[in-house]
Amino acid sequence: MTSPLLRGFLQRAGLPADARLEDVVRAVQRIRYGRPRDRSPEGVLSEWTGTCSTKHALLAKLVRERWPEHDPRLVHRVYRVDRELARRRYGSVPAAAVPEEGLTDVHRYLLLRRDGRDVVIDVTFPGDPPWDGRTDMPMACGPGQDHPAGPDPDAEKAVLEAAHCDPAVREPFIAALSRTP
Repeated sequence: MTSPLLRGFLQRAGLPADARLEDVVRAVQRIRYGRPRDRSPEGVLSEWTGTCSTKHALLAKLVRERWPEHDPRLVHRVYRVDRELARRRYGSVPAAAVPEEGLTDVHRYLLLRRDGRDVVIDVTFPGDPPWDGRTDMPMACGPGQDHPAGPDPDAEKAVLEAAHCDPAVREPFIAALSRTP
């Protein structure tokens, strides 16, 4: 028996009931980047829009239900963004939103157990290379300090954001990322 979330996702993504893990990962990655009004897995499904936090929360729920043996775990990364990194990674619009001194952001991604090792899954942006089913995906952020998420990932991310980020600087950057194709 599958949950309404999994059934709804498979239907909205145009995937069969027996879709492979790789197909589900790719389908979540193809969802448009942006903040859904309802910042939850259900909000991503209904609006077909999500951020690093909401898309990875959705993917973790789907994997936990269908493929629990892959032990999905959310991770938060505190990292620095300067204009050059933003330009190279995200383009000129987000780079223009980064102050000269840079900014700190908190990114969420997913770890899966695959063939006895942890594999990085980062489905943040639709245009990034798709997952090959075996190796780490490229991260949608720069290097930083990783914090494994616990039972309340959203609250834990909010604590990290409050400790490390300036909302007056971060919010325009996130808004600019939403305008990136």
